[in-house]
Amino acid sequence: MNVIISILMTAAVLCSLWGLMILTRTALKLQAEFIPVFVCSAIGCWVYFCGLAGYLFQGSVALLIAGMVLFFIYVIPVIRQRGYGRFRPSLFQVTFALGSLLFFQLLIADKLIHYDNFSHWAIVVKQMLITDAFPDAGSSLIDFKNYPLGTSSFIYFICRFVGNAQEIMVTAQGILIFSCFYAVFGIVKEKRRFLLYAFLAAGCSVLSVFNITIRISNLLVDFLLPIYTLVLFTVAYWYRGEIKRACIAVVPIAGFLMIIKNTGIIFAGIGLIYLVYVWISHREKDFWKNGAAVFLSIAGASVTYVLWTLHMAWGFQGVENKFEISGDSVGSLSAGKSGEEVSQIISLFIKSVFDLSSRPAMGVAGFHIAAVLASVLAAVLIKKSWKLWKALIALDVVLVVYYLGILGLYIFSMPLDEALRLAGFERYASSIVILFAGGLVLCAAVDIENSFYYRGDVMPAYKAFKSVQSKDRYQKGIIIFSALAVSLLMSEYNGMKSIQKNYKKTLPYKVYEVTGDRWPYGGKVDESRYLLYASDTDGQVTDYYLQYIAKYMLYADYVDGICAFYEDNMENLLSGYDSLVVVESDRDAKYLLKKHFDVSGEEGIYRVERSEGGVSLVEGQ
Repeated sequence: MNVIISILMTAAVLCSLWGLMILTRTALKLQAEFIPVFVCSAIGCWVYFCGLAGYLFQGSVALLIAGMVLFFIYVIPVIRQRGYGRFRPSLFQVTFALGSLLFFQLLIADKLIHYDNFSHWAIVVKQMLITDAFPDAGSSLIDFKNYPLGTSSFIYFICRFVGNAQEIMVTAQGILIFSCFYAVFGIVKEKRRFLLYAFLAAGCSVLSVFNITIRISNLLVDFLLPIYTLVLFTVAYWYRGEIKRACIAVVPIAGFLMIIKNTGIIFAGIGLIYLVYVWISHREKDFWKNGAAVFLSIAGASVTYVLWTLHMAWGFQGVENKFEISGDSVGSLSAGKSGEEVSQIISLFIKSVFDLSSRPAMGVAGFHIAAVLASVLAAVLIKKSWKLWKALIALDVVLVVYYLGILGLYIFSMPLDEALRLAGFERYASSIVILFAGGLVLCAAVDIENSFYYRGDVMPAYKAFKSVQSKDRYQKGIIIFSALAVSLLMSEYNGMKSIQKNYKKTLPYKVYEVTGDRWPYGGKVDESRYLLYASDTDGQVTDYYLQYIAKYMLYADYVDGICAFYEDNMENLLSGYDSLVVVESDRDAKYLLKKHFDVSGEEGIYRVERSEGGVSLVEGQ
């Protein structure tokens, strides 16, 4: 019965999404490639607004019903008139759909592994699904309460009706990622030039190389930030002659980007600055009216960020947040870190930025070389002046400013122990390198399109090339770029599959096998005190990885971890807890637990019982 309900609810969500997309297509006349990301972003913003207002569940239900009603209003007449026969997908659409399905069949069977899923992203979604409300200042399970709830809102909408499993959460975020990639292909004007799609596919596949540390099979948002910005670039460029339509399209997309993460405001700012540039560089008779539309769209998109800022100021007064910059820290380095410590951070930062053995540095260097060579070859061989070099300069400015911003984060905001080891540097750097590389790929695609001798959309296919030789080069280009795209995508696919295959060896699986994944009815946090025992392999206990996983699985706040028992302190230690959870057992643990409490010491949950005679353990909870 549960399976049937799940299938029906999944169908309802799909119909609702479809209905909202049809409405967008009919009412706004947006380019087909932009519709999925527009709708997904609008859904995320709507649910976010409802959550802030205290109507998270009600707003989500209303949106689901509205989408379903729209679906039937638009689709039933089409079925009656048998108009569905007019739908003929292009080769690109078929290829993109098949490629996406290849990854979604992996995502729908995926589990969460990465540390930050349990320290923030997944536990926030879980609490939202259990309580049907945003976390507040009293949400003891959420350590980093200042992280915006953009993606969490969209994931909540999908999971609220489809199911609350980890696989559904990952799939929901996958929808956002692939809708962004689909939108990027919207920059192609000559739809029959498959070379352009092959080139963009290869370029987008290369971006996955810089996301390899986290991949897409988790809820981390570091990959979403740059690809959402690329969507803003694409939309602004495509509607450069219709600025007002561009303004309409970017409002929910930029607004959603601002609440994906705290740094989303930076990435949205980059995209919106490009929109302003497009407006200024394409002067028309309605220049000032278009300018007003641009600034209204920026103001409209900023509403999400402003509301979050107010939400934090009013609802979280006195709550200490992660990476919060204090006035003292800005005014005086000594308030947080000594001059010597700051010098250490700067030195390590510079070394890391220019370390050519690192993936981000290799990416920056490689794309610089590729962009310069492409511009020179275009000028020499085909006598075309590409705009790629201008994009390179602009993106270099963005790169430098972003790196300076990261350095400021380490100096003024991040805790000393994390700053001295540049915690998260590769992820932060990878985000901007993805934007840097993606921006160059988009510009190169436009340059290639403008370099064709004949316009493919106004010439018959057999006349669309200057010569037989140029047609031969065109066909070879398709083969080369398609092969590159397939190779990189299969590498990403196999990497994800390998991670999935080895899931049973991971700590989250071991914790799950012992505790299960608890979803308490009524949303009450388990107030029992848990002590978890496991080895400290890779620092999994000392860096709190084990404890965060247990908090998520048990839905409990009071969770501690230990990697060794001290015989003379065992009773005193266990007396402060209600349960001992043995996640990874070993010979010493089994010996001591058997000796002192007459229990096996195998993996499992042991209830702690306190009495006048001391402490005892009971196997099973």
